[in-house]
Amino acid sequence: MTVAQVSAQELFQAAYENRYTWERTFPGYTADVLLKLDGQDFKGTVRVNPDLTAEVFDIEDEQAKKLVHGQLWEIAIHRVRRSFEETHSKNTFAYGETDESGAVAILMGGKSEGDRYKVHNGEVSLVHRHMHGVVITINTFSTHDTGEGYLPYRYDSVYQDPKTGEQKGGKSLFEDEYEQVGGFFILNRRFMETDVHGKTSTQEFLFSNIQLFLPNAA
Repeated sequence: MTVAQVSAQELFQAAYENRYTWERTFPGYTADVLLKLDGQDFKGTVRVNPDLTAEVFDIEDEQAKKLVHGQLWEIAIHRVRRSFEETHSKNTFAYGETDESGAVAILMGGKSEGDRYKVHNGEVSLVHRHMHGVVITINTFSTHDTGEGYLPYRYDSVYQDPKTGEQKGGKSLFEDEYEQVGGFFILNRRFMETDVHGKTSTQEFLFSNIQLFLPNAA
């Protein structure tokens, strides 16, 4: 099947549905966490509930606690399973250009007017979205194949002012690793490197002893 034979919506929908997400029966989990922040270590425990809310325990440093909580939220929000219709029913889709790698641009209209994506080999390789007063652009360079959909492995992100295009903060590079626990793929390592005003800040989140809640646990 060539790009010319499918609509922009069909191409994008196939990539959207190829993402790895958790079943709606996801029970939640607990884990130990070690945050390595610019040479400092912070240890604690975390809990991701069945409704995908997150809690962080035993970390007294407020900045470190906030960073861990933020990553748990990021992890969970991208594993939520929503149908294509639920997410994109108010959008329209059109083809843009194909770049030198073969990635095909998908231009959004309707509710998400101004957003754009790229699809490459059945995966979303670029996201450019307006969210909460900023524009976020994410380039995915490599992925994990879980057999049940793909997960990002190496990628970057940058935020910009939607009116001026001015970059807000530094560009961040990410590397994610996962392990399978009870049939669910769960992040066990995220390494972040951010360039801020010529200085490099690193954050590494290590999750271990990951345990799912029992089905009838309180």
